[in-house]
Amino acid sequence: MERKPIGKLISQLNRQHQKFLTKELKPFKIGGGGQHSFLIEILRSPGVNQDKLTTELKFDKATTARAVKQLEEAGYIQRVLDVEDRRSYQLYPTQKGLEFHPILIQLLDRSHQRLTQQLTTQETAQLFTLLSKMNPLDDK
Repeated sequence: MERKPIGKLISQLNRQHQKFLTKELKPFKIGGGGQHSFLIEILRSPGVNQDKLTTELKFDKATTARAVKQLEEAGYIQRVLDVEDRRSYQLYPTQKGLEFHPILIQLLDRSHQRLTQQLTTQETAQLFTLLSKMNPLDDK
C-alpha cells in the first residue's frame, strides 16, 4: 500500500471535518471557515478583544474581523467599546450565543467522534499528543 504524505492526510481529514461542520452549522447561520472557533473562544473568555482572539486562534486579523462581524450580524455576540482602550472592542456572547453553546459543544463532540471512531481511547490520546507536537504554530 502506498503511503500518502502526512500533510495530504491531515488536509483530507480537515476537509471532511469542515464539510461536516458546515452542514451541521448551516441551520444556525454559522458558516464554515472557523466561525465556531471564534464563538467558542468568546464563550470561554467573555470580554476578549479581537487582537487576543487573533493571537489565541492563530488566524490573521482580516479573518478574525470577518468572523466577528458575521457572528455579530447573526446575533451570537456583541461588541462593546473598551473603556480603557477606545480603539478596541470587547466581545461578549449574547443570550442567543449562550443558549447555542451546549448545541455547539454537542456538534463538535459528534465531529470528534466521527474523526476518531476507528481509534481506541489510547490511540486517540496518542494522536492528540503527536499532532500537538507537530504543530509548529504552538511554538509561537
